[in-house]
Amino acid sequence: MTDDIFVSARDSIEKGDAELAANIARQGLAAGINGLELMNKGFIPGINSVGELFGEGRLFLPELMMSAAAMQQATDIVNASFGSDQARSQGRILLGTVEGDLHDIGKTIVAALFRANGFEVLDLGRDVPVARFIDEAEKFKADFIGTSALLTTTMTVQKQLEDELRRLNLKGKYRTIVGGAPVTQRWAERIGADAYAEDAGAGVKKVKEILAK
Repeated sequence: MTDDIFVSARDSIEKGDAELAANIARQGLAAGINGLELMNKGFIPGINSVGELFGEGRLFLPELMMSAAAMQQATDIVNASFGSDQARSQGRILLGTVEGDLHDIGKTIVAALFRANGFEVLDLGRDVPVARFIDEAEKFKADFIGTSALLTTTMTVQKQLEDELRRLNLKGKYRTIVGGAPVTQRWAERIGADAYAEDAGAGVKKVKEILAK
């Protein structure tokens, strides 16, 4: 029964069926499945699959957006099951795809996984300028700023953010984590980011480790 729900959860995201995803989320929780397990074994594999298909050119933008909307429906329901105290217990992370870059699916996966792990997340979307990252981090009282760059031409915006944080003496106030297809550990070290994540799971793990110190 549990495995069937995980399969159905994945299918709902791959089909981009928001109503079905919401129903599966409710069914899973009602059946006593832990919300984090429901995300990790059902919905997140679904959105990961969608992201891979989109990257391979086997899925188109309208379908991608439908799957992202279905993922958001499921995530909202699962997050509500954690309760507000738990949702904020791990920390606050601000996420966005950097200015000049319109790729969004990877960051959507990252945001979903952070929320499922009990973080409070503010997702700024895509094409986010450096000034907005900093302004929103101040308002949100973020612990971490996470930036995604999917193009080599936009990676420099990640460096601009690090430079601006240092210029404003905010580097210690906000930790930073960088990711995206062309981004590497070497790049993170070069620009002075606090962490690099090759995927969503690694990002959650690294942020948890740093905040626990």
